[in-house]
Amino acid sequence: MVVCGDDGLAHRLATELRGVYREQVVLVVPLAEHPPQPMAGRARAASAALFGRMVTAVNRGTGGSDDTLVPDERVMEAAEPSEAVLADAGVDRAAALALVYDDDETNIRAALTARRLNPRLRLVLRLYNRRLGQHIEELLDQAAEVAGGTSAGHRGGHGGHGGHGADIATTVLSDADTTAPALVATALVGTSKVVDAEGLLLRAVERRPPRPGEVADPGLCTLALLSATSNDPAGAEGSEDSGDGPQLLPDAEAVAAATGRGTVVLEQVSYSGPPLPARRAGVMPFASLFSARLRWSLAGLVAAVVALAVALILVTDDHPLHAIYITLLDLFAINDPAVDAPLGQQVLQLLSGLVGLLLLPVLLAAVLEALGTFRTASALRKPPRGLSGHVVLLGLGKIGTRVLTRLRELHIPVVCVEADPEARGMAVARRLRVPVVVGDVTQEGVLESAKIHRADALLALTSIDTTNLESVLYARSVRPDLRAVLRLYDDDFAKAVYRTLRTAHPAALTRSRSVSHLAAPAFAGAMMGRQILGAIPVERRVLLFAAVVVDGHPQLEGRTVAEAFRPGAWRVLALDTAARGATAGSEPPGSGLVWDLPDTYVLRAGDRVVLAATRRGLAELLGRRTRSPR
Repeated sequence: MVVCGDDGLAHRLATELRGVYREQVVLVVPLAEHPPQPMAGRARAASAALFGRMVTAVNRGTGGSDDTLVPDERVMEAAEPSEAVLADAGVDRAAALALVYDDDETNIRAALTARRLNPRLRLVLRLYNRRLGQHIEELLDQAAEVAGGTSAGHRGGHGGHGGHGADIATTVLSDADTTAPALVATALVGTSKVVDAEGLLLRAVERRPPRPGEVADPGLCTLALLSATSNDPAGAEGSEDSGDGPQLLPDAEAVAAATGRGTVVLEQVSYSGPPLPARRAGVMPFASLFSARLRWSLAGLVAAVVALAVALILVTDDHPLHAIYITLLDLFAINDPAVDAPLGQQVLQLLSGLVGLLLLPVLLAAVLEALGTFRTASALRKPPRGLSGHVVLLGLGKIGTRVLTRLRELHIPVVCVEADPEARGMAVARRLRVPVVVGDVTQEGVLESAKIHRADALLALTSIDTTNLESVLYARSVRPDLRAVLRLYDDDFAKAVYRTLRTAHPAALTRSRSVSHLAAPAFAGAMMGRQILGAIPVERRVLLFAAVVVDGHPQLEGRTVAEAFRPGAWRVLALDTAARGATAGSEPPGSGLVWDLPDTYVLRAGDRVVLAATRRGLAELLGRRTRSPR
């Protein structure tokens, strides 16, 4: 695996590939700072920089400060991922390449070069522009198909069974999209142990051993038996490794025989708070267009017109319809002057003209109020007066915008706080009709306007670490038991903040996350192939979740769900019925993921299943080579 990047995501991704998937990684990072050189030596230095500077981790026993440097770890330093640098990193022999530079253009240019060097290479790109990313995916996949890259498996034994094109395909990810599910799950249930399976958020929950007479809730399924349980009131994520270690993917007999051991079960992330207020229809009611004073003015003018018409009928003994017509003509000053008419008719004509003069400003006011109402309807909303049980979201940048979208998909009430009226997420908040407080969150009264004292959770996702930390500390002073999640750039700083806040507020749930920490698992899963959905740690071991097509796997095809289950290796969790058309009487009803599969259901060649597996079990199932730890 080759990882190229210029920030913490590259280092975190390399750590994820080594620690979770036991892969050999070549890390390409920018050049360290060097003193300026004279003009005569710059050409020679630029030529040498094209090949980078290969660095071997000589501090095998020293344990340097950079935890990404381990024995036999290859790290290259290069100014940019040019063709020579990629060739020197072994892209032509690699199974996958991740380009996670912060600049989209750099990633695209390097991806085009890498695809030319190795058509069989699996590419993972970091791009924020979604539309551009879709076009880049199609372009690079088409280039691989034309070059014959989808006709054979990967070099080095990474080719899977069937569907090689999908295994070699290009994947474009955004750190905003990959971190949103974990941040949403952390705000709702206080954990980032989540997997995004076809848009459905799943979480792994640790449960203590049931007391005598209690029946433990198995959730969707039991993933593991723990070696010890956690007594952390703030919600520790993982138990300490003790005893014989955890037992992954146990069968029913093992679960029943395990007494006094905690379990890890799979659950769906759901929201149980107050529902969203009902949205009104697209057509605005008449009462909302005009104020009460204007409506009373219009009613008075209509009553005056009716009175004038009745008086004209009494004076002239005219037909009612004709009398109303004459009154309207006088009202709009388009009737002939009643010079030779009786005195009563002349007086009524003058009164009608006076009412007509009063009608003009009322009509103008009605038009202006209607325009103002439509403008207000399309503008930002303010938090309702009785709102409670909501999530306060700070920052509508690229991360905050994606989190806001996911929260609304789960029908969770949200109040946003943003200091920049022109932020990229303002249009999304306006379209979703989400209340927004415009102001600096560090100023007094801004969080109060967002009803922070009645909120269930606080998500501090601005791009400034000090702002996120200050807002969480202030929110803690207002409400000590508030669930708080703050985004921090540096992973070490995030851990230090988490420990301090957890010590200061032991009864509250606090999570501090770095974007690189949350995004790395998704990028690593994409490098292993599109079938990898995510990974969840269980003590010191890891469970992988994958979406696999049954065709070509003898361990699955033609077997029942019970027969396909191998304890300690893999287990079928769900069936994707949207992957193929349902046949009457042959597939479970419904669409999407079906979790309550009967043990007697026979897996067929066209089925696509979601399964949980260990590293070794997934490698055996997909036909990949296993790499034992050094």
